[in-house]
Amino acid sequence: MKFERLVPNIFYVDIADGVRMFVDCLGFEIGHDERRTHQPFCVVGRDGLGVNLFQNAELANEHNPEFRLVTENIQEVYDKVSASHPQFLHPNLSKITLRPWGAKEFALTDGQIGVVIQEW
Repeated sequence: MKFERLVPNIFYVDIADGVRMFVDCLGFEIGHDERRTHQPFCVVGRDGLGVNLFQNAELANEHNPEFRLVTENIQEVYDKVSASHPQFLHPNLSKITLRPWGAKEFALTDGQIGVVIQEW
């Protein structure tokens, strides 16, 4: 048995918040777009990663996921995000920090989800 990738579902009260985080801030591209339907949904991806974004207020209020994106150049990611979308920097981890477990990390939040950017 072999798996190709894990594609999480993320629920937003307003799907535009997810698009701002993943597309505008992190550079993902929309591969499938049903944002103008009765049940707004889209698939975004980048570098072999995929995320399904849904607009569903009830589920959004029940789920506040946190994800980790691992990179080999955290400084490049930090420089780009902090210059273009500083409002997404998480107040508890807004700078690249060497963590006790040996990884460098900084974090983002859009009020619905948390994204930790990590380099080992």
